[in-house]
Amino acid sequence: MPQKYHRILLKISGESFCKSGTFGIDPEELASIAGEIQDAAKTGVQLAVVVGGGNIIRGAELASQGHIQQATADHMGMLGTVINGLALKEKLLSLGVDCRCMSAIEIRAVAEPFIRGRAIRHLEKGRVVILVAGTGNPFFTTDTCASLRATELDCDALLKATKVDGIYTADPKKDKNAKRYDFVSFTDAINQRLKVMDMTAMTMCAEHDLPVVVFDFKKPGNIARVVNGESIGTRLHSA
Repeated sequence: MPQKYHRILLKISGESFCKSGTFGIDPEELASIAGEIQDAAKTGVQLAVVVGGGNIIRGAELASQGHIQQATADHMGMLGTVINGLALKEKLLSLGVDCRCMSAIEIRAVAEPFIRGRAIRHLEKGRVVILVAGTGNPFFTTDTCASLRATELDCDALLKATKVDGIYTADPKKDKNAKRYDFVSFTDAINQRLKVMDMTAMTMCAEHDLPVVVFDFKKPGNIARVVNGESIGTRLHSA
């Protein structure tokens, strides 16, 4: 019998907000991801969401091209996540989902500052908490933000929504012999350099025994299924 989670953190990429190969926010994609989150919230789970910002701006790419110093480029990327978070909040509110947007960078005109106790209170009241601006610090990815916030908020698991149905031994688009894992330890994922999350994020999850579920969010209903404990995608766990 699958075990339902009590409190989870959902990590969605900036690319979730736009169609493949494009940038910005596509209304259809926004409606789709909001609808999936709405269905997950209906299960009664306490749900926090960390959003990426790659559809707005890619700070790492700007920095790598030498145009902008990385710390500045990273802060620009954080502001991109704020744009996505606000869009998601407005769409969820239009669907009748009570939610709050909390930012790691003070931007009080549009979002509450992230305060751990306040975020937990929102979750306990059944509100979806949308977490934006990453950790508020440069040189950290939104995956690291997701692992940090999931640990801070005492979540049962971190759900990483992707466009593939789990973790493979190799890129399934390039290697037809690639096999999907149902379960894999953090140690094996790190040693094999499986492209799941950055090393800082995986190490943090491993140290705090926080399981990570990597799954395909594009399949309708999958977020709610994972929340309900169904065996979907790949589960990363401590050895």
